[in-house]
Amino acid sequence: MPEPLVDLTIAVHSRTRPIARAAASVLDHTEAPVRVNVVAHNIDPEVIRENLGGYADDPRLRLLHLADGIPSPAGPMNHGFANSTAPYISVMGSDDELAPGAIDSWLALARRTGAQMLLARIQLPDGRIDPYPPVRNGRRTEGLDPLKDRLPYRSAPLGLIERQRFGGLRLTEGLPSGEDLAYSLTVWFTADRLAYDLHGPAYIVNADAEDRVTSAPRAVSEDFRFLDEVESFEWFRTAKNAVRRAIVAKLIRIHLFDAVLVRTRTAEQIAENRADLVALVDRFEALAPGVASLLSLADRAVIDEVRSAGATPERIVGLLEARLKYLSIPTLMPRNPFKALHQQGPFRTLFAGFRIMNSAPAA
Repeated sequence: MPEPLVDLTIAVHSRTRPIARAAASVLDHTEAPVRVNVVAHNIDPEVIRENLGGYADDPRLRLLHLADGIPSPAGPMNHGFANSTAPYISVMGSDDELAPGAIDSWLALARRTGAQMLLARIQLPDGRIDPYPPVRNGRRTEGLDPLKDRLPYRSAPLGLIERQRFGGLRLTEGLPSGEDLAYSLTVWFTADRLAYDLHGPAYIVNADAEDRVTSAPRAVSEDFRFLDEVESFEWFRTAKNAVRRAIVAKLIRIHLFDAVLVRTRTAEQIAENRADLVALVDRFEALAPGVASLLSLADRAVIDEVRSAGATPERIVGLLEARLKYLSIPTLMPRNPFKALHQQGPFRTLFAGFRIMNSAPAA
């Protein structure tokens, strides 16, 4: 077996996950030398070996084991990184798969551009293309700029990562969620060269897992513990406010409003969580002064309602639904009309994402 060009890590914690499908999508459809590192996480590796079937004996697959007792993908992914020796590393969810030729396409673009991180095109479970990151005009593929191409909107580092540059970087362990946010932001804002295989074979996200766990919402502070690590990075502490605003605008639009949705369904939940949500908004605005000016009218209305002592579940839900009407003036416009065409404003961000969602792979 030739030395691999790519070490791809798949963490699996359950006997019900379709790990053979994930492995097959790489091993059966990649011409370049590749190694798949399947990490059996807090489960007997023999169970996973059985589920892999014939792929368990493929010399290009390595079955690793990690028993840390922590229900987080960060540990096993980091274990895979630590055991990787190829020029590029990559990650994949055990439910997911790659379209034929995806890794070969990534490698070709990474070699041509010298990208230290090559972003994958992502196909969502409904067949649409993930609009994030909403790169310039929905078209940019080479020489990406973390600000101009709004890279903070891509949280998961899916694609190829140059090991020489980022092999020592790790996902954040010990978090209940958001373990990949500090990792990806560090890549976006410290890499010298970035590219996006926007028209190549996709990374395919599936939603057919049978053992997903639904639990009550955690404390707001728990879900946003990743912020502590982000704030500790030298690159973030010394970043210009434009960088901070771009990052925080994304965190508000994607993460804050999700947190509001699951914590304000009843009057009791509002009473329990409103102070913490307001404190989080205040923290965001302190981290990136002026970020509120980039938000849409609809976004600001949700925040105003959360701040209100008279907030009601019905009002909050109605305002959250209103911000999803993407062709409405309140969703496309900020309060200050002079910021209507700001690079990080709602109009240009949504327009770029729309173009990506409606794009087709190159012939």
